[in-house]
Amino acid sequence: MKDLRIIFMGTPDFAVATLDALVKAKKNVIAVITAPDKPAGRGRKINQSAVKKYAVSNAIQVLQPTNLKNPDFLNELEKLEADLQIVVAFRMLPRQVWAMPKHGTFNLHASLLPDYRGAAPINWAIINGDTKTGVTTFFINEDIDTGAIIKQETIEIAPTTSVGVLHDQLMTLGSNVVVETVEMIEDGNINPLKQQSGTFRPAPKLNKENCRINWNNPAQSIYNHIRGLNPYPGAWTVLENNKEQIEVKIYDGIISKESHQYPIGHLVISKKKILVALKEGFFEILDLKLAGKRRMETISLLNGYEFYNGSKVF
Repeated sequence: MKDLRIIFMGTPDFAVATLDALVKAKKNVIAVITAPDKPAGRGRKINQSAVKKYAVSNAIQVLQPTNLKNPDFLNELEKLEADLQIVVAFRMLPRQVWAMPKHGTFNLHASLLPDYRGAAPINWAIINGDTKTGVTTFFINEDIDTGAIIKQETIEIAPTTSVGVLHDQLMTLGSNVVVETVEMIEDGNINPLKQQSGTFRPAPKLNKENCRINWNNPAQSIYNHIRGLNPYPGAWTVLENNKEQIEVKIYDGIISKESHQYPIGHLVISKKKILVALKEGFFEILDLKLAGKRRMETISLLNGYEFYNGSKVF
C-alpha cells in the first residue's frame, strides 16, 4: 500500500518543517488546508500562513475554510478522495473531517502523551523543569489529544534550554516522526496504543496571568518559568522605579545562592548588573525588554536608564 493520497493541515512554521519533510520524502501530498489569510502589522497588509506560502511555492492545492463544517468545504474535501490526513499545529477538527479518509487522520503533538495535552506543551515542559520531552503521533478522535498513539520519540531538555531552542529541536524531530508514521501506515505496520487513563500534567493556553513571574517562588522555579517563555510570549513582571510602574519582559538570567537581608523583589543595581532579591539569593537579569522599548541586554539598559533607590519588581 504505497502512494497514499495525503491531505496536510497546518498553519505556522512548525508545520512547514513537516510538510517539507513529506514533500522531500516524495509522499503524495495532494492538498493543504490552512488558516484563511488575514491582515497583520501596522499597515494591515494581508498575510498568508507559513504553510500556504510553502504550498503555493511547491504547486500544492490550498484550501482555506473559515468553517470546517461548511457543506461546500466538506464537499470539496470529499472530492479529493484522500486516503490519509495529517494535522500539525492546526485547529480542532469536526468528526465529519477527521473521520473522512479510510486510513483516518493523525496528529503530531509536541509532548510525550498523555502528558501535556493542550495548547502549549513545549512551554510547560520547561516551566515544570522537565529533563526530557518528545513528540507523539496519534489518531484523532472526539477529545483533544486523547487518541490512540502510533509513534513516540524522546529528546533530552538541557538545564538552560529555552522554549525557542526546544521548539526548533522538536520541529525537526517531529517532521521525521511524521514521515516514519506515514511509512508505517503505508506498510500496514501499525499497532496503535490506547492512551492510559488517569491524571496527567496539562498544557493550558498561555495567558497574561500564567506568564507573570512570581518572585516568591523558589529560584529554580523562577528560572524555569523565564526560559519556558523565551522568546515567546515572554515572562513578565512590573518594575516600580521612583513611583513609576513599567511592565518588563525578562528573557534570561542567572541564579546566585547567597544570604541577604533584602525584601523579595528588591533590586540591587550596579554599573553592570541588575539583581532581583529572592528567598534563596538573587536572580541576575541578563536580557529584558521594557514596555515600548526594544529587547536588550542588561548592560545596554544600564547605559541609558536611571534606577532610583528602592526600585523593585513584583
